Amino acid sequence: MKMTGIIFSNVYDTSLGDLTMKRTVASLPFGGRYRLVDFVLSNMVNSHISSIGLITKYNYQSLMDHLGSGQEWDLSRKNASFYILPPFASGATNVYRGNLEALSNAVQFLQSNKPDYVVMCDTTVICNINFKKALKSHVESGADVTAIASRDLRSYESMDSDLILKKGESGLAVDMSIGQDLGENSMIGMGMFIVERKYLISIINNYVSRGRYSFERDFLLSRFADDSVSVNVYEFKGPVLRNHSILSYFKNNFRIMEESIREDIFSSKSPIYTKVRDEAPTYYSDSSSTNDCLIADGCVIKGKLENAVVFRDVTVDEGAKIKNSIIMQGSVIGKGAKIENAIIDKNVTITPGATLIGGSSSPIIIHKGDTI
Repeated sequence: MKMTGIIFSNVYDTSLGDLTMKRTVASLPFGGRYRLVDFVLSNMVNSHISSIGLITKYNYQSLMDHLGSGQEWDLSRKNASFYILPPFASGATNVYRGNLEALSNAVQFLQSNKPDYVVMCDTTVICNINFKKALKSHVESGADVTAIASRDLRSYESMDSDLILKKGESGLAVDMSIGQDLGENSMIGMGMFIVERKYLISIINNYVSRGRYSFERDFLLSRFADDSVSVNVYEFKGPVLRNHSILSYFKNNFRIMEESIREDIFSSKSPIYTKVRDEAPTYYSDSSSTNDCLIADGCVIKGKLENAVVFRDVTVDEGAKIKNSIIMQGSVIGKGAKIENAIIDKNVTITPGATLIGGSSSPIIIHKGDTI
């Protein structure tokens, strides 16, 4: 049994605010060297899915630069295919409003693929999942749709758009809601679904033509309510990091330093791939000190860092103090600067002596390329 993969790159753009003003959610940097798209794309490749379409909406230049031909994920070979599907490729005049409407741009891609099943995923959820096991569960259940869900609430923040599920002894959903708590033993959807390919194409054609745009709300919930769709619930039991808001994204960058989460998500048996850059090792001066930090290659560290995630090519000058902060690629932190509870985007310059202090639940954000 083979699957085709569909990845949505922009589903939670508005929820992540300033971080996605000039980029898609999929291209949002994470964990010192990765982008959010790397995790779901690697999961698909590790599950032997070799035909993948990535649906974009806008601001996708950096995403295209990062992914290229898909070579780092072994997708640029003769018997594999990787497509970036821009918003107007199918003749549409408006960008999509939801994932079902977005799928209308992928109909031609789906029709040209031979695998019988499709796995659809958002890029906001980080985990290390084997989709082959989920497909086996889907086929054995005989259900129309399989929703992948989790009880891991460590990074969960209640949202009006969340799919909440409760399954019965048969494994099929017995109750379902969007944004409404179903009580004990309920699970939270992970934005991942498995559907038979031809069935999915018929759903797209029938619903989008009637102005429906949400797969969960307009199709799944409404059809479940009138008992005309069966939903298998596949429970994923590993760690789940949901990046549905600025705060959850901020906290999750530090959660991957926890040993149990790090070892599961970055398992050597199913590695997470990303774009490879040849960088020199990071230089640490005698005046530097680091504690509980994740620091990428190519940096120059002369200041003091505590509980920080630092991306490639960052310079931290003498006397600078960084605590509980994320410093993205190419940024320069000037001499004597003080930064706490902050997200410093790419190529930012913090001038000597500057002080930036945010709240632990409301980190300050400095936009890409700014000088402070």
